[in-house]
Amino acid sequence: MFDITLLGTGGMMPLPYRYLTSLMARYGGNGILIDCGEATQCAMRKKAISPKGIDAILFTHFHADHISGLPGMLLSMANSDREEPVLFAGPKGLERVVRSLLVIAQGLPFELRFYEYENTCEEFDVYGMHVKAFRVNHNVTCYGYVVSISRAGRFNADEAKRLGIPLQLWNPLQKGNTCTDEEGNVYTPDMVMGEERKGLKVTYVTDTRPTKSIAEHAAGSDLFICEGMYGDPHNADKAKDKKHMMFTEAAQLAKEAGVKELWLTHYSPSLTDPREYLHLAREVFADTVAARDGRTKELKYEEE
Repeated sequence: MFDITLLGTGGMMPLPYRYLTSLMARYGGNGILIDCGEATQCAMRKKAISPKGIDAILFTHFHADHISGLPGMLLSMANSDREEPVLFAGPKGLERVVRSLLVIAQGLPFELRFYEYENTCEEFDVYGMHVKAFRVNHNVTCYGYVVSISRAGRFNADEAKRLGIPLQLWNPLQKGNTCTDEEGNVYTPDMVMGEERKGLKVTYVTDTRPTKSIAEHAAGSDLFICEGMYGDPHNADKAKDKKHMMFTEAAQLAKEAGVKELWLTHYSPSLTDPREYLHLAREVFADTVAARDGRTKELKYEEE
């Protein structure tokens, strides 16, 4: 249904056992890649994810550990026979940064389309996935992301019959289309569709200090993926200075947002085993996971 794969969980530099930051979200045969750190290609290959299926690449910010893998990824997409346009979205200056990287990735067979954020919050759609980008608090312009899937209300067949709506118009109405029958009668979806049901929601945040807006945007997420650069309480001052987060700060945001599950990511290279400090986060928010590269989850609609 809605597959989330955390391809890389490292910050600053790749390690033999930990690739740099990137996330893949797939829905209905289409895919969004968020960030593209060095070795993202390797991480995708390990999970048998084809680069051909990347329809959009979103960036949180332009630090090297979040974008240095892009030239190689674009060449891999080209070699996988990708021909459809690819959307690039991110902070202002995105096109200039990407174009400069294309010096070593020329002759791509697909069109590059750019969407640069002008405001603190921007929203757009990518093949049925709704994306909300929101500003966070790092030492350069940086955005967090909410990727969500909406779910229409139930179709009321009894009401459709009562209104005499032709059977061939039922499916278009369920898809949100306004229809007209042969006699000129107009039917709108609200005539036969119930209230919108709870969909699916994933929030992804890296490279930031805790902010109230993160909790607000993450509210009710089925999955909250948040940076935990440091676990050791002795690194609290370093986290503040470098504008990153502690495990416990990410857990506090998860608690405030009322999310279902928290995955920690974007670890410092000095953090050899994140599980060593996991208990500190779980004391704040019990459903916390010290995620590793390749962690995958298939999100499904709630049963009714």
